[in-house]
Amino acid sequence: MDIAAFYHSEIFKLVILTLFIFLARICDVTLGTIRIIYTSRGMKYLAPMIGFFEVLIWLIAISQIISNLTSPILYIAYAGGFATGNFIGILIEGKMAIGTVVIRIITQRDAAELIRFFKESGHGITYVDAQGAMGPVKIIFTIVKRKDINRVLKLVRKCNPLAFFTIEDVRSVRKGVFPLT
Repeated sequence: MDIAAFYHSEIFKLVILTLFIFLARICDVTLGTIRIIYTSRGMKYLAPMIGFFEVLIWLIAISQIISNLTSPILYIAYAGGFATGNFIGILIEGKMAIGTVVIRIITQRDAAELIRFFKESGHGITYVDAQGAMGPVKIIFTIVKRKDINRVLKLVRKCNPLAFFTIEDVRSVRKGVFPLT
């Protein structure tokens, strides 16, 4: 069997092309997720380069779908690759942990121990006395690298397991006190 005949065979369409479309979609959707992360973090040179390859892969995959419109298995591979690419993109984003966040901790308990732990660990903090729905509270703000979120929350849970906290992305940071890495 020559290559041209193999390319037009049912085995090629059912196995090779299906797998190719599935893997191509995983790649382009994963790249899309990473591109969006880089765009939101202001990485204006890297994001367009990733976008170029994302769209190139997508064009190759969609051209194969259009060339084989009568093959529903390719539609399933396309959709499955999209879903899997989203999942893998989310996993990669979690591992990359690019950027900075502000953690806002609100506690009704005495926060002296938590404040001391933050200072001893080298974190810059700002804290204020405030009034909550159930009485006086202390609000503690700290800005940390995304990769350090779990370590910081472990400190919070150790000192005050019932503390309320929120985490928000920070677009940019200037100056401040950060622990040595």
